[in-house]
Amino acid sequence: MSAEQGATIPAGEYISHHLTNLTYGKSADGSWRFAHDAAEAAQMGFWSIHVDSVGWAAFLGVLFLAIFWWVGRKATRGVPGKFQSAIEMIIEFIDSSVKETYKHPSRLVAPMALTIFVWVFFMNLMDLIPIDFLPLAAQKFGQYALGVDPHSVYFKVVPTTDVNITAGMAISVFLIALYYTFRTKGVTGFLAELTMHPFEAKNIFVKIILIPINFALEFVTLIARPISLALRLFGNMYAGEMIFILLALSWILQFLALGWAIFHILIITLQAFVFMVLTVMYMSMATDKADH
Repeated sequence: MSAEQGATIPAGEYISHHLTNLTYGKSADGSWRFAHDAAEAAQMGFWSIHVDSVGWAAFLGVLFLAIFWWVGRKATRGVPGKFQSAIEMIIEFIDSSVKETYKHPSRLVAPMALTIFVWVFFMNLMDLIPIDFLPLAAQKFGQYALGVDPHSVYFKVVPTTDVNITAGMAISVFLIALYYTFRTKGVTGFLAELTMHPFEAKNIFVKIILIPINFALEFVTLIARPISLALRLFGNMYAGEMIFILLALSWILQFLALGWAIFHILIITLQAFVFMVLTVMYMSMATDKADH
């Protein structure tokens, strides 16, 4: 649905169309198909798939791997080219950031941090593509190649504006951190962290009384990590996408889009960096040993 179309239909419908994912799932009649509207997508429930978000996330992940593999193959020991220099700067920047936060030897944390930073940056970068360009192309493809109603073709191109994508990444980080916690500290060390802090006492009876209080506080803190990690990225990118949509509604406001896009470059980079730093921090907390 283009901006020109947005001028002839209610603004609410234009906004809703841009914020609806291309959803595949089980419909009310039991068949598996693409949803025709947002209401049907909601009815498909938990097991439905946002094809556009997953597809773009996978494509951008493969693109990241292909670029870094290609640069690695072409790397020279002499004077590097501009592109190789840019990649080396990114790697050195991530490596120094990891060393400042993560003080333990690991062959996983630095590569994981690099992957997260570049992958999230690529997904965020899709927000700088003109808001109607790819959705309109998808509508034309659906209309002329597949013979479907173009208004029933939904296509979101910024994966990080989908909470399912950000939550999936955050949960993955959380599970990896849990694995490292159990591997480093064992079950007893993990349980001690949950029950012996933040309140401590030398008296055994007071210790027993404090256990449920400590557990309640520490468990909430533990669960809040993936939730905050997911919602922080999602909320910032969703808000940025909404501003682009609102600017596209009026040709009078569209001259502001360039200024917002320039400012948004800082936001998409910062959000990728924050997600990466918090991931490294959680990994560091998982491997730090404390005396209980």
